[in-house]
Amino acid sequence: MNKNKIAIYSDGGARGNPGPAACAFIVKTGEGIIQKSSKFLGEATNNVAEYSGATEALKWLSENSSVLKDISGPIEFYMDSELVVKQIIGDYKVKNIKLGVLNSEVLTLLRKIPTKILFINVPRSKNETADLLVNLELDKNV
Repeated sequence: MNKNKIAIYSDGGARGNPGPAACAFIVKTGEGIIQKSSKFLGEATNNVAEYSGATEALKWLSENSSVLKDISGPIEFYMDSELVVKQIIGDYKVKNIKLGVLNSEVLTLLRKIPTKILFINVPRSKNETADLLVNLELDKNV
């Protein structure tokens, strides 16, 4: 990865649907991981946990905008939830009220970040580290 690029990997999961849930994200540049975080969410659905992972990553990015100063090109944001990616980019309508609130929060955060962000759906196997952080967080709290 080019050192002037940023890639974000986020994930969320629930044990049961709904059930105990957690989310996580990782921010990478060509120099390696510059941030990783996970959060226990309590009782939530898998989709809420997936949105929460994206929200937490975008909050971190908006609060740490200095990492954007030397960035070239768009930020690539990887998630293994096709539903959440398609809702964020506007390909799917958001019919669930709770997910609609979370989608609005994501879109509000995106407006605060001056760099273009491309949301990319990947298989779980390409999001292993974020998935591992989610499961470690769940193991600590369940």
